[in-house]
Amino acid sequence: MDERKLNSKRTILVGLAFLSISAFWQMYDNVVPLVLRETFGMDESLTGVIMAADNILALFLLPFFGGLSDRTSTRLGRRTPYILAGTAGAVILMNLLPILDNSYSRQAAPFKMAAFVLTLGLLLIAMGTYRSPAVALMPDVTPKPLRSKGNAVINLMGAVGGVLYLGVAAALYPTAKVADLEHVNYQPLFLVVSVIMVIAVVVLLLTIREPELAAQNQAMEKRHPEWNLAEDDGRGGETLPVPVRRSLGFLLASIALWFIGYNGVTTWFTTYISQVMGEGLGGASTCLLVATAGAIVSYIPIGAVASRVGRKRTIQAGVILLAACFAAGFVMTVLFTSINLLMYLIFALVGLAWAAINVNSLPMVVEMCRGSDVGKFTGYYYTASMLAQVVTPVLAGSLMKSVGYQILFPYAAFFTACSFITMHFVRHGDSRAGVKSGLDAFEDMDS
Repeated sequence: MDERKLNSKRTILVGLAFLSISAFWQMYDNVVPLVLRETFGMDESLTGVIMAADNILALFLLPFFGGLSDRTSTRLGRRTPYILAGTAGAVILMNLLPILDNSYSRQAAPFKMAAFVLTLGLLLIAMGTYRSPAVALMPDVTPKPLRSKGNAVINLMGAVGGVLYLGVAAALYPTAKVADLEHVNYQPLFLVVSVIMVIAVVVLLLTIREPELAAQNQAMEKRHPEWNLAEDDGRGGETLPVPVRRSLGFLLASIALWFIGYNGVTTWFTTYISQVMGEGLGGASTCLLVATAGAIVSYIPIGAVASRVGRKRTIQAGVILLAACFAAGFVMTVLFTSINLLMYLIFALVGLAWAAINVNSLPMVVEMCRGSDVGKFTGYYYTASMLAQVVTPVLAGSLMKSVGYQILFPYAAFFTACSFITMHFVRHGDSRAGVKSGLDAFEDMDS
């Protein structure tokens, strides 16, 4: 393993797991609220509660399976068995949802609604078993100073998964096609996404030898003890010094705050656009597609910028831009009655801002741990983000119901701006000054 350069080809292949996860969650956030409201007749508050269920489960599942995968040892590695089993279960369960949705629309019955909710719960459990192991796979095989660039590639792959879904959704369900339909059949969409997930994970399995790559990276970390922020606890283990724990706490608080703002928009945007502008799934998907495209073209440059100016400063710049974009989104949706070119520009900047934040936040968290605890610290990251996503669908949905739909963007801008304050107190997890000489050579990526 070359200590000076990120192996981008290998990182892209590792990112296939995140591609499959992102394609699923993009569809879940876009389609499930529509089904709950339009097929099952649930109001915004109840829909918000159900949409928060995945995040409630994630609070327990992601840290548990992240830590469990740290202690797993198989011939396939620590993370790969969870990725395979979780994907298989999710693909089977997700294709049951549109069947139940279509059946209920033809003839409503309480047991069909109960079956839909039960299947949804089992699907969320299946997804929760492998999200942390899948994300932890990148730090397992990537040196610490290169993890912002590695995470940029992983997020790029996630964005590709989102683009694949959004492109299919926009093509299959344009506003003109679904506007007059009494019920929309989402079965083709779920089937296409499940095929994307299967192909991505099969290619990952065939091309990545996790045990060998992880062993190489662990040997490298032993050669560079200056990368480790943890200290010997005197019992054969390691513990974080108090200042590092304080930084970790403020960083996790920042993660929670910007996810409250961002996920509030992504969860409710389809419904918001439908109610405020009269646009359907196709129009909303096009906006989100533009945001995702903005992120895609930003991920790699953002990783390079962070290696020069630091992860913290890059995140803070992204936070300021994201809050400003949400404020502009409020103005645009209040002043205009249809999506226009300026709104697309704002969403492109949302993608840029989110890339600046997302590329660097996970590496800052796992920078504070030793290699054997990557899964556990990845679980901490997801605990913070999922806790936020437990709160925000319900809180934003309730505010939209009681105050009005126009509250969504000011709500998102406020919580995003608050994360800038907490981020100010984070003092650790940035690119280490002690390895700066090596970072000068890290700028070029292998093909």
